Amino acid sequence: LFGDNAIPQAGLLQIVAFVGFLELFVMKDSANGAEPGDFPGDFRNGALDFGWDTFDEETKLSKRAIELNNGRAAQFGILGLMVHEKLGEIDMAVDLPIIGMLQ
Repeated sequence: LFGDNAIPQAGLLQIVAFVGFLELFVMKDSANGAEPGDFPGDFRNGALDFGWDTFDEETKLSKRAIELNNGRAAQFGILGLMVHEKLGEIDMAVDLPIIGMLQ
């Protein structure tokens, strides 16, 4: 089973219904009808705080910047893996100045 037949129609309907439920009722940008979160994308909803409100503004800003940079690094890592896989598929030898020949 590949492609369109990999997931049954009832399974697709369940996935769409569950994601729709989360979007409409759980993952709101405000805490249970209260004021919106501290920043865009703050989906804590008053449930998972882990002491976020105890940090001062400078620490919060620093932690958000660290999280963004980690996400960017992960994206570049995945991009590197995809490029490396495609270079192997086309049997291309790449001559890099620092590393040398890749085969």
